[in-house]
Amino acid sequence: MLRYTLIHPEILAALASAGHGSRVLIADGHYPFATAAGPNATHVFLNLSPGKLSVTDVLTALVDAAPIEAAAVMQPPPDQPTPEIFAEFDDLLPVGTPVERLDRFGFYDAARTDDVALVIATGEQRTYANLLLTLGVASVG
Repeated sequence: MLRYTLIHPEILAALASAGHGSRVLIADGHYPFATAAGPNATHVFLNLSPGKLSVTDVLTALVDAAPIEAAAVMQPPPDQPTPEIFAEFDDLLPVGTPVERLDRFGFYDAARTDDVALVIATGEQRTYANLLLTLGVASVG
């Protein structure tokens, strides 16, 4: 039996086949999954209904199961406030995780790269609630 909170078989398989430097996209319900995701990515749809599951629910499970080296968020235009969810990301990510802020199209470009191993669609309704994680190295022992 697994000892961490993540038990979704398809997500576990994608994480197990990913390696150091591979990326995982956790996307809100507004994200263009079909056109803005890497060609090698496994797609997992957890967007059962609006608000179910949230990006932060998924992040909580992933942080428990995989080492996170870095992250990137989709930064709104300068005339819009910083989304409150960014503070939640900072609280949930391992201490010291660098978080890059990319504009919308820069984020889409980063999410379309070959090193994106997994895309998780959520029912998150907050805007700019997309998070691109870079996997680190698992410590042994």
